[in-house]
Amino acid sequence: MAQCVQSVQEFIQDTFVPMVAVLCSEAADGSTRKNNLSFAELVRPFCRLTSEVHMRDPNNQSHVIKNLRISVTSIVTQPPQQTTIRKLLSEVVSASQPAEGLVANVITAGDYDLNISATTPWFEAYREYFFQSMPPSDHEFLHHYLACMLVVSSRDSDPMEQFFKLSQEQHRIQHSSDYSYPKWFIPNTLKYYVLLHDVSEGGEERAETVYEEMKHKYGTQVCYLLKFNSRMPSSGADEQIPDPWSQYLNRNNLQNQEICDGFVPPASKSKECVIGVELDGLDNSINAEIPNNCKSHPFQGSAKSRELDGPNQAKPVEAVNAVMKQNSSGAHGLSLTLTDHDRIRQFIQEFTFRGLLPHIEKTIRQLNDQLVSRKGLSRTLFTATKKWFSGSKVPEKTINELKNASSLLYPPEAPELQIRKMADLCFLVQHYDLAYNCYHTAKKDFLNDQAMLYAAGALEMAAASVFLQPGAQRQYPTHYMETAIQTYKDLCKNLVLAERCTLLSAEILKSQAKYSEAATLLIRMTSEDSDLRSAILLEQAAHCFINMRSPMVRKFAFHMILAGHRFGKADQRKHALRCYSQAMQVYKGKGWSLAEDHINFTIGRQSFTLRQLDNAVAAFRHILIKDSKQKAAQQEAFLREYLYVYKSVSQLSPEAPLPQLPLPYIKSSATRVFFGHDRRPSEGEKQAATHVSLDQEYEREASQQWKELEERVVAIVNKGAIPQNFQHTQYCLNSQTDNLRFPVAVVEEPVTVEVVFKNPLKVPLLLSDLSLLWKFNFKDFMKGSEEDARESISNEKDSHMKASHDIFTEVINEFQISGEETKTVRLKLLPRLTGELHILGIVYNLSTVSSALKQDGLDSSSGTQMAANCLNVSSPSLAKSGIKPQAAHNLHQPSSIDQLEYYHGLSWTEGKVPHGLSVRGRQDLEIQGPRLNNTKEEKTSVKYGSDRRLDPIITEAKPLLEVFFINFPTGLLCGELRKTYVEFVNVSQCPLTGLKVVCKDPDFFSFGSKTSALTPLSPTASENCSAYKTVVTDCAGTSSAITSSVSPADFGMDSGNPRWVIEVPLPDSVLLPAASVQLPLWLRGPDEEGVHEINFLFYYESTKPHSKSGHRVLRHTAIICTSRSLSVRATACRSNALEAEAKSDIDNLLLFLDVANINTSEAGVREFHIIQVSSCSEHWKLQKCINPTEDKDAKLSSRERAKLCFRATRCQHSEATLCSEGRYIFADIVLGSEQIISATTPCADFFFQSCCAAQSRKAALQTPMVPSRPKTGHVTKLVQKCNEVDLNIIVLWKAYVVEDNKQLILEGQLHVALQSIGKEACSLPHVQEAQEMVLLKFIRLEQPQLPARPSLEQLSHLIKISLHYPEYYDHSFHQKSLCLVPVTLVLFNCCQIEVDIIVDLRHKATSPEMLEVHGSFTWLGQTTYKIQLKGQEVHTVALKACFVHAGVYNLGTPRVFAKLADQNVQCETSQQNSSPALIIINSV
Repeated sequence: MAQCVQSVQEFIQDTFVPMVAVLCSEAADGSTRKNNLSFAELVRPFCRLTSEVHMRDPNNQSHVIKNLRISVTSIVTQPPQQTTIRKLLSEVVSASQPAEGLVANVITAGDYDLNISATTPWFEAYREYFFQSMPPSDHEFLHHYLACMLVVSSRDSDPMEQFFKLSQEQHRIQHSSDYSYPKWFIPNTLKYYVLLHDVSEGGEERAETVYEEMKHKYGTQVCYLLKFNSRMPSSGADEQIPDPWSQYLNRNNLQNQEICDGFVPPASKSKECVIGVELDGLDNSINAEIPNNCKSHPFQGSAKSRELDGPNQAKPVEAVNAVMKQNSSGAHGLSLTLTDHDRIRQFIQEFTFRGLLPHIEKTIRQLNDQLVSRKGLSRTLFTATKKWFSGSKVPEKTINELKNASSLLYPPEAPELQIRKMADLCFLVQHYDLAYNCYHTAKKDFLNDQAMLYAAGALEMAAASVFLQPGAQRQYPTHYMETAIQTYKDLCKNLVLAERCTLLSAEILKSQAKYSEAATLLIRMTSEDSDLRSAILLEQAAHCFINMRSPMVRKFAFHMILAGHRFGKADQRKHALRCYSQAMQVYKGKGWSLAEDHINFTIGRQSFTLRQLDNAVAAFRHILIKDSKQKAAQQEAFLREYLYVYKSVSQLSPEAPLPQLPLPYIKSSATRVFFGHDRRPSEGEKQAATHVSLDQEYEREASQQWKELEERVVAIVNKGAIPQNFQHTQYCLNSQTDNLRFPVAVVEEPVTVEVVFKNPLKVPLLLSDLSLLWKFNFKDFMKGSEEDARESISNEKDSHMKASHDIFTEVINEFQISGEETKTVRLKLLPRLTGELHILGIVYNLSTVSSALKQDGLDSSSGTQMAANCLNVSSPSLAKSGIKPQAAHNLHQPSSIDQLEYYHGLSWTEGKVPHGLSVRGRQDLEIQGPRLNNTKEEKTSVKYGSDRRLDPIITEAKPLLEVFFINFPTGLLCGELRKTYVEFVNVSQCPLTGLKVVCKDPDFFSFGSKTSALTPLSPTASENCSAYKTVVTDCAGTSSAITSSVSPADFGMDSGNPRWVIEVPLPDSVLLPAASVQLPLWLRGPDEEGVHEINFLFYYESTKPHSKSGHRVLRHTAIICTSRSLSVRATACRSNALEAEAKSDIDNLLLFLDVANINTSEAGVREFHIIQVSSCSEHWKLQKCINPTEDKDAKLSSRERAKLCFRATRCQHSEATLCSEGRYIFADIVLGSEQIISATTPCADFFFQSCCAAQSRKAALQTPMVPSRPKTGHVTKLVQKCNEVDLNIIVLWKAYVVEDNKQLILEGQLHVALQSIGKEACSLPHVQEAQEMVLLKFIRLEQPQLPARPSLEQLSHLIKISLHYPEYYDHSFHQKSLCLVPVTLVLFNCCQIEVDIIVDLRHKATSPEMLEVHGSFTWLGQTTYKIQLKGQEVHTVALKACFVHAGVYNLGTPRVFAKLADQNVQCETSQQNSSPALIIINSV
């Protein structure tokens, strides 16, 4: 239970006090009314004694009474009605609320930190008035009057006569059978005569005379002269006199007769309420003299007011509060001085010491003597106590075994009642030991007689006596209280007494820290007959649970909810709201979603009823923003009520800014912003550039690639350096892009914001008039630092604004979101001025989907009418029908909305709020930036960067380019060549220039060479026309090569221009506004099969100066699927043809091409035709085709192969001069009927691009070198150059394809780069196999190595050897036995340096096979030669071969050894022999 102001002992002692009645004459009552008080109210603050009192018990022992209080009340002859008591108790609880600004008690229990009210003043007020309102009963005497004060004024004409009349009146009320109320303790009631003397009116001598007469007649012990009203009206008003009555009257004003009369309706006031009840036996004159303020109970109300405290009773709370305010504001005791206060206090002490306590002591002795004499026991009860308890005991029966004897009545003189009377007297004067003995004795007698009501009362007070005994050795009998409660409740059916017993026992248990037992008692006392009592007790039970040693937090919350529920049913809305709010602290955020929904829903209801509209909106908002597990119907009810409450709030302050709406959810981090127009879609053969759109998914790798492409072109435009203020162009911003800098938008180009909505409910939502909220600051960036005087503008106040002079705002009329759906919406703004734009959020009307205009039989018109009345809105249908809407209710006054009461399980707006109700609000787009993790401080804390995606800078107009690809293919063969067209359109009002395209795959496309003469004219549209420049040749029958020379610079391949950036050849380099141009574009299929994604970045600039970045980019991604075509493998070897006379043919090569058809025929290709083979090199050229076949045009069907042989020679001197100038020699060997000029576009374009790509790949592979390789010396390079062949082969082909029963001719080219002699090269790209994982090896850095020497393989190719001899030689061996044949040995130094050569002719074939096949011969003359050849020098040696008989001989037996001159080499290296030199010797 909550903390109380009084301790338990003080509470019980103040609850059961001696009762004193008051009867006043009219004059006496008039004297006290000068102070705005009755006599009982006048003495009430002084009814507690400030000193100890001593009295004697029946055993003549002194007993001390401490802090005694008496209760002085006016006599009331009518008992109160329970309905009126309940009403007044409800008002008491309503008037008692938590003090504002009171610091709550913080209780920490586990994970909970609860703010709970430390005190519950409403419970104490309820408890106090409950005990005050309890009528006296016959089974106990605690609330019976012990004495009666007869008060007469000295102003009365005959005071003694008035005393006599009042005495007679008291006697009649007590002893007449017509009056059963009030109750009197004993027949001989103490009468105390009080003479009031108003000092301000004078006549003190008369008062003293009357007082002396009183003492003479009644005795000095029962008479008192009370002088008061000493303050004169002429006294200064500045004198401050304390007002001790305010605390009592404010707390107990409902007892005042005047206030109670205020509760009774005028129609129900009876005559008795005005003139009092007639007193039988008294004449009218006496009756007229009796004051009328003693005839009705202060709690008596109208007989017609019999409603219980439920939701249907109408309580004039405002009237009660008004009366309370009036009484509390009215001053009391204005005629009294501090001396008068002391006189009143002295009067109460004199009455208690000399009148009341002696009377009580005398009564106790008399009762004790009567009991002793009647029972025949010893003189005093004290000496007989032992016998009574130690004698034969009657076994106690259980409650179930006892009969319902609550109707048993004892006569007033019954000994059992005398014992109970004595016990009550002892209890009232704090003699708890004697009281317990008497209660215990009476309890046994009552149980024997089965008088259960009397027994329960004795048990209750016996337990209280034990508890109040100072230093008692007895343990508090909890079972006494439990038995009493059960008896009152079950057998006697007296819930009032059961409640009293429960309150007493709970307080006692709480003081003993037995909170669990106290909570159990309180919970058992709850029932359905009184919601207020159940609510009060449940709340106290909840406080018991939270105050336990181990707080039971969830039980506390659960019982607070039950208490709030019962408070709500009892129409205690503020208390219900408070209970639910305190319980919410436990359930919030713990996963109890349904409980949270119930609590928030109830909080919203109660807050709305109490006009706490902001709290109501917050509570309903909380229901909607959580993931609810409610059913769809319940969620719809929640939403309707939220809209209803929200509408009421918005009507209170229509000029206030739009508040935040909870639905639907906005995934702020998923918000995307797109800058620019939507691109025109593709039309027929025209394919628009893909660029960037909101329909594309963001890929981080792709974004990085676009960034690299843009940086490359920007660096080239700015002469190799990227500007410091460079900002990467981002058309679409999201959570993964770099949003630290302000994005740049262009005036007159829309800004599109994509917002992701999520509907957490199961019911659909309808958003209408949906638009963006923005703020705009005008700024002219071209003026530099000059500031514009314009103020910032915003559409927050007028969110319905669709268009303005500065910003055009798109408004979506309707946007529906289904239940539990995630849906995106795109909203646009069109800025028309330069400046800074800030997108704040979105604004919309939220409503439910009005799919059903009728619900549960309720006509939509009636629902609209009711809603219009409640919300004070006009309906067009109502206006047409002539129905006038009701006047708007003041939300701060009681209205018909109060009648929107609810029953649990039903929505209070059911049938009252139409489905189409909508409210307008906003939601802010608050985006959290990325977490910072760069510095040490950022790493050790949680800091987030800024996200500027919603704060674009609007710059001046820029050009805008659109690109369309005409007949752009989606599939190609590897190496296939296709001609398309590209259309460039400037859709802006600004001219553009500097158009460039950046691509990582420049070997995929070409715009043609810079020189127009090298670019063929566009052929006419025909299926068989070629994309190449062709010429009909007459040399088709021959195989000689046709040569031409070009420079790579003509095709944009000069060293100063990177290969990734290609300038688009616009006419005059400028594209005017609204102009378009079409340019040819040649495409070549990649050499590798598969799907290729090729990114084009078009870069262009404005012709005008720009404040921000002046360039713009356009993106396009082409998807090309390539399939296999041909595979070309090439090998070069040295030719044996070496003529000593003709030096032009000294160095030549044999080139072998192996061409295979690797197409899988999936593309419908029937066959390939090799129509031309061309070469391109700075040093070599193809000379002729030496194929023995007559079929020059090689045809390859599926999986067929062909081998071609060509002779290649070094370029001549004149051609070598051109090559030294950086030009390439193209040689074309035509195998068909037409020559394709390979030195023109597009053949040369793709050749040079392919070469650059190969060099880039080669450089990339050579970059990561693991260990350092030895340095290559100058000599070694010269040796290596002997075997290098820088010869590129271009194989041009045609393919015949059948598609849609139509034959098409495809054409293409493949490239093969020969690097060295004897090493095979292939047209297919080399696929690097994945390396197996090897163990990590640690190596030690070695010293710089000396230049590496040439390898033996390289040294064996220094000299080219050739033998010249006749193939057939006729000789007559009969005439001459020896045949001498002249042979010439030709030696050619392939190097550029001198070489020492040794020719050894002594070698003989020792193998038997050689002897058998080739026979034996000998060389005549010098057999060893030592020769030194300069670089590229030819030397001949004349030899003679001697044969002895005819046959076939191999002359290739000479061995040639060579070594580099001026090199420290010990031995020579044997040179590779040429092919066998066979000679046939014929015998003639």
